This record gives sequence, structure tokens and C-alpha cells, in this order.
Amino acid sequence: MSNPPHNSHTDALVSTAWLAEHLKSPDIRVVDASWYMPGTAADARAEYRARHIPGAVYFDIDAIADTANHLPHMLPSPEIFAAEVGRLGLGAGIRIVVYAGQSLMSAARVWWMFRVFGHEDVGVLDGGLTRWLAEGRPVDDEPPAPRSRAFSPRFNGLRVRDAAQILANIATDREQIVDVRARPRFEGTVAEPWPGRRMGHIPGAFNLPYADLVDASGTALRTPDQIAPLVAATGLRPVRPVVASCGSGVTACVAALALHVLGWNDVAVYDGSWAEWGLRDDLPIEQGPSRRVKE
Repeated sequence: MSNPPHNSHTDALVSTAWLAEHLKSPDIRVVDASWYMPGTAADARAEYRARHIPGAVYFDIDAIADTANHLPHMLPSPEIFAAEVGRLGLGAGIRIVVYAGQSLMSAARVWWMFRVFGHEDVGVLDGGLTRWLAEGRPVDDEPPAPRSRAFSPRFNGLRVRDAAQILANIATDREQIVDVRARPRFEGTVAEPWPGRRMGHIPGAFNLPYADLVDASGTALRTPDQIAPLVAATGLRPVRPVVASCGSGVTACVAALALHVLGWNDVAVYDGSWAEWGLRDDLPIEQGPSRRVKE
């Protein structure tokens, strides 16, 4: 089956109209990746059980993770990822469409995870469940019964970074670090919501707030024509690789998705992000405006 019509890399975004037309196709699988920030009263799994796009399976980014790691929702091993998504009926020959309920961020995280483990045929439902419901499209509460499928992971280390790599990059400046936290958090003028984390940012990082990349609903990316000047204004340039960072490695994936849609190929995510960097006293920090403002 052909992918949705696209220009550049906008095939990473799937329209609600396209999904509705292909929902019953045998090579399409829908994934509900709804998730809420810690401390939120909402229960994403309960919401999924009550209402989801027909046939959708639930992907919990806190469960399909390295649960032995003290940091939240870090990437699992390839073997664990393969076993978990295989049980969800996801594997080779399948186009995966990921959506979330109230926000784009967790859908983008799952999109990135599949690409890290070598599955390229994955897209994000533009507008998510919010747009799907607004258009009067079907939902149900039927628990899916996916047939297990083999998933053969092919780990792509070019799409993920760890703290040691980020630290080494401060000296070489080979890769551009972009932090998508809100500007007050980036500049270190407000306390971090994560307990024990220092205030500030990775030295030399650019700032591109996540909220600038999404529409008013928070469930869809802004258009490429809207995103491109925002990216350019930060000082980021497509001629050098980019690593996205955030609070805990989730909203950074929205930046990775946005830059991918613009046609930028060399975009990785720092998985630990500020949940790790801000916690470790052995790692340097800066406060104040981003390098673009200082230059």
C-alpha cells in the first residue's frame, strides 16, 4: 500500500481523512500512545479503555521502557522493545499510525522509538484523537486482540544520544543541541518541576520551545511554513547535525518530528535530557539566554 501523499518528509504526518479511508486495511495498525505528565490526575490507560480509534492498541511509554533505570521512560533494550511491540501485533510489513489524546508529545515519542529500532514505516496522526473526534469519526471501547507478530529490531544509534556523548560535544561543537523546554526553564529563571534538578541548560544549547512547534490545540504540528522561520530564528542550521533535548526525552521528540518534516535528516534525541543532566553535579550547566541571543 502506498503511503499518504507527501512532499519532503511530511509523510511522517498522517491525516485523519487518510486514516479513516485506510483504517480497515490489513497492513495498517493504529497505536494509541496517550500519556500525561507525572502528577496529572488523568489516567491515559483508562481513557484508552473507555474510548479509542477502532482496532488501536495501547502503547505505554512508561512500561515499554528500561524500567530498571531510575530515569523516567528511558529506551528499553532492542530485545525488550521487540517482544513488547510484537505482542501488540506490530512488525515488518506494517504501516504504523500513532496518535495521542490531549497532546502530540507522546505520539512523537513513540514515532521516534520505532525509528530508533529500525522501523521506518511509521507516522503520527496529525491532530490526534482530538481532531478525529471533532470530525465525528468512529471510536469504540472494544479491547483489540492483536495477533503476535515478529519484530526484528535494527538499533540505529545515530538517532539517540547519551550524557557522555553530549558532554564530549560541548568541546567539539560538532552537533547543535536544541532544548525545547520553555524559555524560563531554559534560562534558569524558574525552578525545575523535576525534584533535585538544577536550573539552566546544557552549555551552548539553542532554545526552541516545544509550545512554538504545535498549534493551539497542542495535538498537531504547525505547518512547515510556520515552523521553518522559527527554527531559523534560533540559529539552528541544517548543514550540521542536531540533538534535541527537553525535560525527560518526550517533548524533544516533537522537535525531532518537526525537523524531520522540514527535511532535516541528522536529528537525534538526548534520551536522558534534563531529568539526567540537571540531576548530575558532574555535568556543566549554563544559565541565561541561548547562544543565538548571546552571539
